[in-house]
Amino acid sequence: MKLLLTSAGIHNPSIREALVGLLGKPIADSHALCIPTAGYGHPMMSPLHSWRFVSGQEARCPMTELGWKSIGLLELTALPTSSRERWTSWVREADVLLVNGGDALYLAYWMRQSGLADLLPALERTVWVGLSAGSMVMAPRVGDFFIEARPPLTGEDRALGLVDFSIFPHLAHPDLPDNSMANAERWAADIGGPAYAIDDETAIEVVDGRVRVVSEGAWKYFPG
Repeated sequence: MKLLLTSAGIHNPSIREALVGLLGKPIADSHALCIPTAGYGHPMMSPLHSWRFVSGQEARCPMTELGWKSIGLLELTALPTSSRERWTSWVREADVLLVNGGDALYLAYWMRQSGLADLLPALERTVWVGLSAGSMVMAPRVGDFFIEARPPLTGEDRALGLVDFSIFPHLAHPDLPDNSMANAERWAADIGGPAYAIDDETAIEVVDGRVRVVSEGAWKYFPG
């Protein structure tokens, strides 16, 4: 699987160019599935936020409104009630998975419960585009700074670990005063491993283990 881990979606031309490069074809020729699940786990998000993401009405975090050839909705909490053969065919046929923000641990829990986490390593050509929590979920850990509610059964800040670094999104965001560089540095010290702090103009591309930062803004790497 090819990853484009963003703080706020396809926010500038450089990130959009990276997306097209990963797809290997124009957005207008690509089929997408959007995954809103993480939003339901975050106390500051509502059904309105999910609708905006799904319907392409969230201009601050462009994802579904990019002009895809087709776009469908994949709600992870529903997958355990459907046959695995049915929903895995939908995922395999998609060119890209667009994954909303919200609560990263809630998302990780439902990715495991649904079976999607187990399927991801087999999706060699598929692009995963994460938005905030949709990016953080790929990390080994989220860190206490971002924990809203620990998921059932685990009680840990463990995410999926499909990359070897953690992500602090929305760096220096004007509406999120706690997301300062000073707090990012404290968060990174607690993580105890490689980590990136990225602003909304930055994304991290991962292909076959190779990491590239795509940015028109600010970011910092913490080696751990």
